[in-house]
Amino acid sequence: VLDAATEVAHRMTDAAGEIVLPYFRTPLQVEDKQLTEEMSPVTIADRAAESAMRAILAETFPTHSIFGEEHGFTEGSDPDWTWVLDPIDGTKSFITGKPLFGVLVSLLYKGVPVLGIIDQPVLRERWVGVQGRKTTLNGSELAARDCGELSEAYLYATTPHMFEGWTAPAFDALRGRVRVPLYGCDCYAYGLLAAGHCDLVVEATMMPYDYMALVPVIQGAGGVITDWQGGQLRWDGPAEADGARRQPQEVLAAGGPRVHAACLEQLRQYADA
Repeated sequence: VLDAATEVAHRMTDAAGEIVLPYFRTPLQVEDKQLTEEMSPVTIADRAAESAMRAILAETFPTHSIFGEEHGFTEGSDPDWTWVLDPIDGTKSFITGKPLFGVLVSLLYKGVPVLGIIDQPVLRERWVGVQGRKTTLNGSELAARDCGELSEAYLYATTPHMFEGWTAPAFDALRGRVRVPLYGCDCYAYGLLAAGHCDLVVEATMMPYDYMALVPVIQGAGGVITDWQGGQLRWDGPAEADGARRQPQEVLAAGGPRVHAACLEQLRQYADA
């Protein structure tokens, strides 16, 4: 199943990129949608790309469920398999002309992500993670790095403004302990981590379509990706698809187990406070 699914995931990613690219760095009407307490921008490119991806799934895996950022949850007749789609992860980067957004495609089996793609169509870079296999970037295998100590870590977050409640002081303390904190990469930062170019990506207020595709990519490169408690990142389908239970998630990705453990220890001081 995974081989066939991977082929279909490539088709969907290609289709989304073909729709998205002509809109890049052109005048676009931007709407705001309410996802959590924060407004999120959306464009015609987001919606058209997801529609194209869904059309491919309707032909190839019609029994599978689909959860997409733009068109919500569609339940299939086979409850074990769910595709999670984000046609443009990093819409703010997209609408401001920064080529660090990405197309995210993931497949979950019984809630666990087993296939993930991060695609940057402008730069033509595609990371592919499949459970039990090594992650690739444009066909070449990758390996993350484990710097071991927080003091040696290059850390990414999309923005320091994404942290709320206890996560805000937790992140402030963490960034004061790493070697260099950096911002503004969206999903691209996870690709950089998988390729061994940075050590930590620490984020909050993430939805399933923001992070499910990242899990197999990071794990297949030898990295570790969990929530801020060290728990598995999974999604249990219809029960979490309604608004009442679609709560944002904290995500911690690390180049290896040593720096992951050090980061968890730092963050947990604030979770327990």
